[in-house]
Amino acid sequence: MGADGLDIVFQTLYSELVQRSLDESFTSEFSSDGRFVAVEVKGKKYWYFDTPKPDGGGQDRRYVGPVDDLEITKRVEAFKDLKADMRGRRRIVSTLTREARLPRPPNTTGRVVEELARAGFFRLRGVLVGTVAYQCYSAVLGRHLDAVAMQTADADFAQFHEISVAVGDSLPPIMDVLRRIDPTFREIPSQADGRVSSQFISREQYKVEFLTPNRGSDDLAGKPVQMPALGGAGAFPLRFLDFLIRQPIRAVLLHGAGVPVLIPSPERYAVHKLIVGSRRIADREVTAKSAKDRLQARSIFEAMIANRQNADLAFAYTEAWGRGDAWKDAIRKSIESYDDEFKALLRKELAKGVIELGENPSDYDLNKEPSSDDTVGESAVPGSKK
Repeated sequence: MGADGLDIVFQTLYSELVQRSLDESFTSEFSSDGRFVAVEVKGKKYWYFDTPKPDGGGQDRRYVGPVDDLEITKRVEAFKDLKADMRGRRRIVSTLTREARLPRPPNTTGRVVEELARAGFFRLRGVLVGTVAYQCYSAVLGRHLDAVAMQTADADFAQFHEISVAVGDSLPPIMDVLRRIDPTFREIPSQADGRVSSQFISREQYKVEFLTPNRGSDDLAGKPVQMPALGGAGAFPLRFLDFLIRQPIRAVLLHGAGVPVLIPSPERYAVHKLIVGSRRIADREVTAKSAKDRLQARSIFEAMIANRQNADLAFAYTEAWGRGDAWKDAIRKSIESYDDEFKALLRKELAKGVIELGENPSDYDLNKEPSSDDTVGESAVPGSKK
């Protein structure tokens, strides 16, 4: 397994890309593949915006406003600068994926995330989760993560129900958004409630799913929840998801010119994968899913330990531990599934982090003090130096 570090040049490039990708306000209104044109009508010039028709047969033209309106013309000029910046961002994305070997998502995945971002999903405080989010962590952590754990044919998106209700805004109709990517997308009706769908699938079997935390009665299990902000889509309620998507971080998916997204913090993602991985074992679900969960958790733990981010890991770990016996049992079970060397490493490094937080590791089933004759030394930490 690898957690080798990225060259500082590539880490700096990624940081620059994140900053430059945040300015998406204008492209959400005017597509990056279009252009402004000044058209003279009865002796006066007006701005129009041309975009290629989906079938390739000419241009769709939208009226923007008069050229002599200085505010509109300033926005046009800003858009020109932004498009120039997009070309620069595309070069950065290319450098990061080709030279730094950072993961680039499959084209369909990139387009799905990009269209949802453009429609306002992340502006409405939605969070990208699942394996597509995991693909972002190599760049976030500055280390290569296990590539085997990045394979997926779907994209998962999450939002708190209370946020969906409170924002007072919504995506465009979700089917319109998805069919801009692939006109074969269709709803997968819920067996529990046919009036609302949380899953959508294309003819090529690419699946998009919306999720929301289930913090209420088990009566909600298996029944999609109406989500006012998701353009008619519902969301499937899941246990433990509230822990995952609380306090998300900004990142960039390396598709096109870079797609700014919100993803779970890596420490929450890793601890969450410990929990759901063990529950999939208990529920006898597909073994490969549980193995992938725990592989993703391990890869992030190794990278953050190599980065000396023990306190961040310990903070998420202790929060989950304090959620009750079911959470503790799930964490214990997943940790016990690892090989002895990694179990010892993880417990030792989490204990260090807990001490940094001013707490007692023994309260969390961890080594109280890392000893000098510990069988797992610093050299066992991926990316560390003796």
